[in-house]
Amino acid sequence: MRVGLAAALAAGLAGGAWHLSGEAGGGRLALSLVFGALFGFVLQRSRFCFLCLWRDLLDHGDPRGALGVLAALAAGLAGTTVLFGAWLPDPSGTRLPPGAHIGPVGPVLALAGLAFGAGMAVSGSCIGAHLYRLGEGSPTAPFALLGAALGFGLGFATWNPLYLAGVAEAPVAWLPRHLGYGGALVAGLAVLGAIALWLLRRRPLPAAPAPASRDPLHAVFVARWPAWLGGLAVGAIATLATLRVAPLGVTAEIGGRSRQAAASLGLLPERLEGLDGLRGCATALREGLVTPNGLFVGGLVLASLAAALAAGQFRPARPRRGHVLRGLSGGILLGWGAMTGLGCSIGTLLSGIMAGAVSGWVFAAAMLVGATVTLRLGRRLGWLA
Repeated sequence: MRVGLAAALAAGLAGGAWHLSGEAGGGRLALSLVFGALFGFVLQRSRFCFLCLWRDLLDHGDPRGALGVLAALAAGLAGTTVLFGAWLPDPSGTRLPPGAHIGPVGPVLALAGLAFGAGMAVSGSCIGAHLYRLGEGSPTAPFALLGAALGFGLGFATWNPLYLAGVAEAPVAWLPRHLGYGGALVAGLAVLGAIALWLLRRRPLPAAPAPASRDPLHAVFVARWPAWLGGLAVGAIATLATLRVAPLGVTAEIGGRSRQAAASLGLLPERLEGLDGLRGCATALREGLVTPNGLFVGGLVLASLAAALAAGQFRPARPRRGHVLRGLSGGILLGWGAMTGLGCSIGTLLSGIMAGAVSGWVFAAAMLVGATVTLRLGRRLGWLA
């Protein structure tokens, strides 16, 4: 029954994309749904969750997940560099590639990354992972996503003073502008390679378990994918999405709907200084019910549900008080960090680093510091497991 339901969901996603592609101007919407579904399937199959993979390294000395993230960044960086080189052959001017997530670099960005990392540690996942875990029946994910929406509202309330104090004059640093495409690609891959070598020297790879089955269908739809395979798939999807729709990001719809709700309740500042002119996961007011990012997120959740059903990993549980409290409190930190940082671990970190943006590296470092400190402090105080 669960396999039949998974197949029905997959057929529904395919049918929805086919229907959208036949509508006037629906090609972009159809591709958004398809890319979201592919992304959700890959996240669920490979357990591509930043906090989970980071905890594997911190708690068990297992570097495979971190190496998977590095593989995603390397593949996406190479693919995106080729695209940008075709779109903007000379990167030395004042223009930036269309739609690229290249944000201002400064203390506000670092603060956003710290808050986002802390929110990951408290809630148990980043926003992207909460979305695919929603498809797995996580009891925490609904409250974390609700908390993230509230956090976006808090971010709108604090945006103007932060913007005027530390964002308005912050530099927008794009590595190809200073190093050229080739130099930026070599520098990025060198950093990623150096991190990988450092991890392998300090944390040798554990012995690979014997495959449970040689059946290819079992390997694809039931067994967990190795982290490196999931990472390469994420990098490929990121490149294709950038080519045909937009860079990867999962918070534009959450932020836009939160902004819309805040405006309708009279809680939105009269003016959000400079926000709509910045690059990243846009939080503009949404017009209409269906948007590309909304379809991307919807496809992500439904495809992860289908993948979890097929693998026997759909395990809904009744939320307990701890799930609610950790989800809401961590989600507020996630939402505030994502709004202030113009994206999350997907939009600012992954898409930013792949685009050659220094903002992606800064957010990544701050996020890992925030997650590590919060985990260790929370465990010491008995608040976190």
